[in-house]
Amino acid sequence: MATKSSPTAPKRVYQLLIELDEVEPRVWRRLWVPDTLTMAKLDRVIQTAMGWTNSHLHEFEVDGKRYGIPDDEGIYETPTLDDRRHKVGAVLGESVSGFRYTYDFGDNWRHTVTVENRLLPDESFNTWPVCIAGQNACPPEDVGGVGGYSEFLEAIADPSHDDHAAMWQWSGGPFDPAGFDVNATNAVLRRLR
Repeated sequence: MATKSSPTAPKRVYQLLIELDEVEPRVWRRLWVPDTLTMAKLDRVIQTAMGWTNSHLHEFEVDGKRYGIPDDEGIYETPTLDDRRHKVGAVLGESVSGFRYTYDFGDNWRHTVTVENRLLPDESFNTWPVCIAGQNACPPEDVGGVGGYSEFLEAIADPSHDDHAAMWQWSGGPFDPAGFDVNATNAVLRRLR
């Protein structure tokens, strides 16, 4: 049941499927995000849901436009729009079906984001960012991109591997590539509000 909307209440809630490209096992999250979030806040929501620590730059590519931290040096052909000044609803509207999200330009973690649904807001359960499903742990920060993550998984899984002890120490202990907890994720998302 939809509730009456105030001037700041969302008019639309987007169901987004975020998939980390080129990584096995497949890492994905399904989110509900209100149209009132800024794109910068959407970055924080994705960071939290995926398991990233917001330690690096990011960028959204939506319908030929780039959103992130503005490029003051003009090194890109297409200017980067300040993601703090653009709302999710204005950027995605009623027609965008998907976009790209990149995190950490060194490791180059590319994500495919699919707009699966546009929902009516209901204050009892979907007017704030919520992770409704997901699978597998995201790679550790600074692991070296897709290739580095593959090597990390190989070393961490095999106690006889030459780099096992070093990877164990570097990552802070055991690493479960299948590890994902939707409840723990939502507990952190609630603190973002």
